[in-house]
Amino acid sequence: MWRMIGPALLFSGAAIGTSHLVQSTRAGALYGGALIVVILLSFILKYPAFRFGVDYGHAARKSLVSGYRELGVWAPLLFALAAIPVVPVIYAALATGTAGIASAVFGLSLPVPMIGIVSFAGVAVVLMIGGYDWLDPINRVLLLFLIASTLVTTAVVLPRVEWGTMLDTSWAFEPTAILFVVALAGFMPNPLDVSVSQSMWTAEAEQRLERGKGGIKTSLGEARGAFVTGYAMTALLAVCFCIMGAGVMHADGIAPEASAPGFAAQIIGLYSAALGEWAAALAAVAALSVMLTTLLVALDIGGRHIASVRQELGGDRGPAAFKQTYRMAIAVLVALTGAVLFVFTANFTVMLDFAISASFVGAPIIAALNHLVVTRCAMPEEARPRPAIRVLNLIGIAIMTALAAAFFVL
Repeated sequence: MWRMIGPALLFSGAAIGTSHLVQSTRAGALYGGALIVVILLSFILKYPAFRFGVDYGHAARKSLVSGYRELGVWAPLLFALAAIPVVPVIYAALATGTAGIASAVFGLSLPVPMIGIVSFAGVAVVLMIGGYDWLDPINRVLLLFLIASTLVTTAVVLPRVEWGTMLDTSWAFEPTAILFVVALAGFMPNPLDVSVSQSMWTAEAEQRLERGKGGIKTSLGEARGAFVTGYAMTALLAVCFCIMGAGVMHADGIAPEASAPGFAAQIIGLYSAALGEWAAALAAVAALSVMLTTLLVALDIGGRHIASVRQELGGDRGPAAFKQTYRMAIAVLVALTGAVLFVFTANFTVMLDFAISASFVGAPIIAALNHLVVTRCAMPEEARPRPAIRVLNLIGIAIMTALAAAFFVL
């Protein structure tokens, strides 16, 4: 289980950065506990589409993009159009958040775009040199302290939370609140295109176990169990950050800052108010580490998506060609992200909401593609989802489509 849980922890590493540190905390600060139900519903409704990535990766030992290609050329093209164009804007938002925390932790006076692009270039070098061999262990180590410090901080903050706000539904009639909900759900816990990377991480972890000493083979149930463990931990931490925002910022009437350094300082203040200066300093370093992990995992996701789409649309399908395309894609994505960083950094939260909302608009498309893959493509019958999971995924697609339509209307 410990070996197999790596892909699940990569999923958590990608999620805990922006969706948790930023969006969950903002949800608590703005609406108290009212949006906890939205956070939990996002996890429930998106679960099938993410798990389908685990199912297909384990059963076929391939990327979901291979399944898309089996449906027809139109499917990987549709995925590429839904997922790839917004990637540089999402990366810019992630890099800006990382730069904000770095500025708050170390007192840096350098421009935010410069810190962001240096951080991004650093994780790009790590990926180009080490790939999955470095990605997995680095992610495991960096997550550990943030998880522990966040759970302790949440326990300390609990008495300050106005629990009556959980029953407040007035936000459902406010257009600005609905737009925020779309942005919150867009990255909660991750954009749905991460399901494609989940299939690739699962396949790679399985292949490494089989090639290793003893030739270990895991069952589909074990692979699903490992993913559910990481998924449940990710959901718990999302609620924790919302409670932290509600217990400190909402209770004291503190509005979230619009700038990345200002909001990062507020997040560090949450730990400081609950744990004291020394523990807060450690938690702040952990938060920075996890944001770097999010950059690391997110860049790996973008590189894998572009390389796999290119292969399925007629490129060389060998591992050497994949690695070459992967590295070229990372270099191009870093350059595009740098351009976005230097143009759109005046208002961090606006850029973040735009990036997340744009990503969420493509979510029902990816969920539908994943559904078609696990129900129609070549897979062992025992690996196909049960009717209850299929129905839950269809409900999720309907709700995500409605929210995407609401986003355009509003």
